[in-house]
Amino acid sequence: MKQSIPIWKKTGTTALVALMLTMPIAQAQSVAAPVSPATATYTMPTSMAAQSNTAQSNLAQAKAQEMIEALMANYGVTGAQYAIRDGGKLVLSGGTTLDDEGNKQQIEAGSMFGIGSISKMYVTAATMMLADEGKVDIDQPLTTYLPNFKMADERYKQITVRMLMNHSAGLYGSHYKNTILMDDNDTQNIDQLLNKLSKERLKSDPGEYSVYANDGFQLLELLVEQVSGMSYSEFLQQRVSEPLGLTATKTPLDTFDRSRLEPLRLPGLSNQLPTENANILGTGGVYSTAEELTSFSEVLIGKHPELLSSTSANAMLQPEYRNGVWVPETKNAFGYGLGWDSVDLEPFGDYGIRAATKGGDTIMYHSALISLPDHDISIALVSAGGSSVFNTTAATNILLQYLKQTGTITSISPEPTFEKPVQQKMPETMNQYAGLYATVGETRTIAIKDGKIEMPAMMSDLIPAQAYVYTGEQQFTSEDGRTILAFDKQTNGHTYVRIRSDLVFPGIGHARMAFYELQKLDKNPLDASVAKVWKQREGKSYYALDEKINSFFYISPSILTKTVKLDASGGYANGTQIVDADHAVNVAEIPVMNGRDAFDLDFSRQNGVEYLQADGRTYVSEDAVSKLSGGHHSVVTIPASGNARWFNVPDHAAGKQMTVKLPANAGFVVYDKDDTPLALSAATGANTAVLPKGGKVVFGGKAGDVLNIRLEKK
Repeated sequence: MKQSIPIWKKTGTTALVALMLTMPIAQAQSVAAPVSPATATYTMPTSMAAQSNTAQSNLAQAKAQEMIEALMANYGVTGAQYAIRDGGKLVLSGGTTLDDEGNKQQIEAGSMFGIGSISKMYVTAATMMLADEGKVDIDQPLTTYLPNFKMADERYKQITVRMLMNHSAGLYGSHYKNTILMDDNDTQNIDQLLNKLSKERLKSDPGEYSVYANDGFQLLELLVEQVSGMSYSEFLQQRVSEPLGLTATKTPLDTFDRSRLEPLRLPGLSNQLPTENANILGTGGVYSTAEELTSFSEVLIGKHPELLSSTSANAMLQPEYRNGVWVPETKNAFGYGLGWDSVDLEPFGDYGIRAATKGGDTIMYHSALISLPDHDISIALVSAGGSSVFNTTAATNILLQYLKQTGTITSISPEPTFEKPVQQKMPETMNQYAGLYATVGETRTIAIKDGKIEMPAMMSDLIPAQAYVYTGEQQFTSEDGRTILAFDKQTNGHTYVRIRSDLVFPGIGHARMAFYELQKLDKNPLDASVAKVWKQREGKSYYALDEKINSFFYISPSILTKTVKLDASGGYANGTQIVDADHAVNVAEIPVMNGRDAFDLDFSRQNGVEYLQADGRTYVSEDAVSKLSGGHHSVVTIPASGNARWFNVPDHAAGKQMTVKLPANAGFVVYDKDDTPLALSAATGANTAVLPKGGKVVFGGKAGDVLNIRLEKK
């Protein structure tokens, strides 16, 4: 599976966010160009190396080398590091990175990576440490510890601390604005979170079901600070890093040698990217190494009772996801505990082994941690480029090989095989499931014809577009035999499309996943005048104004663009239910994954310009995006609001070289007609770019900044 398509060509808003900061599943495919396979080099602890004189004892090391090579050759990884800890001892460690010339070389064990949502395990553990001290009761309302926490929905008073940790609080999901920045530790997001939440409602009853919600762990960060009296970074340093002797576990707010961070690279850019600061510490802001992650995993499975009691560690490992609405599947990559993505990760259950896992992704860094609590074994695999799902899949295969090597299991089961399904006669009752469905961000019409359903690609093309035929037992099977589609009428009154799939990642393995993909919708007839207003918005794009120009989100412009898409009946827009001419509200109440990061659409007008409020950002209509001046000299001024300014590239300016005199902290991004970023001044430091035909340019900076622009024939 050649992953030469960069992240911005593969990832939509829902897709990136589902990967990012869990980010439990690989929605952002690749952030770097694939590299040619080459022999990687690895380091091992001396004690392990001394025992590795036979082919048998080298099985795990060989498998690790095989996985790293595959990740770097085919999955956009530019640097990766792994470690296995067994019984408190480091038994395997190594990895590979690229130098500035693109050559592979041995990675340093102390090279640091952003670990994305594995950071959630730290804030969960921190909360449980306070519970051990009697300072927090996780079944008490959050307002007990954060009295300033309020929402425009009285149900917020029912949210407990536990619900934040098991993703069941009912929050919309994530506030990402200005969170992942280049060389910038701006804390505005966490500083403004309580104020933003005070104006929002819940999407479901607290405790009704679990669906990934990053904001819950930001609230836990605030709780830890409030109860402990320390900053969150100080708490981690004093209560985790110092006792464990960790020197690489840091946050963007800490002072440390940034040169230790694994370099970040993008195709087409010769220079390394600036440091990535994920300024959402509780959700995804921690840096670490593979070795230090496995050390911290000892805390999570109760091996350091002086830091976290075994009672609390065991509580974190309980199947919290079963307390609410959930897919009726026993083999799955998802199954939330407290903090954990899964507390019964497959395929380890097939071997009678309990496994817990947490994956994590920022924009550029990706990570996986798997712990076997009953065996005191853990593996971590961190990377620059790729995705957490790829890392988790590779780490699973390395760990299985280690378990075989040490005699814990006798053999490794072969990967499953699948056959083309045999269609059966479908009962007429199945036709009741045809109709309009939604997920966050979109609606789909499901038609059932002659016992067959045509489905588009799912999970960012990890499940390809194909036909599903009825195969009995109220199920439809995909053409390739790997995916089962069914319909569930759940206890909350909703009907869902349930997906069970065995995903194949050539060269690194496969993963079992079960989730609800879509939720059936009722008809939503509109008044003619309301329908007319929305019809005029159909297909229009709206561009984010309040994202800092040094944000990594500009690498993936689909995050910063909303394009209005109505369903065929016109009653829904981007998966939201239209309620009047200017407002549409989220209706997706989908457990597991696809109900995450929901948003409403709220339109307003000022001085004849239409604006959109969604997911905590302000967007401006494409109607207000003017053409960039094609003259030799022009000026762009950042308005008093500090908002970015978007421009279309006029045909007569295409092909010309733009040179911009930039004030400090100002910058620009140039996109081609397909929204691929061609120039990012904050990333490269360059102030010139060739303007593409049909492209766009966005300028940003501080209020009042004046950017002087010169255009010349190239």
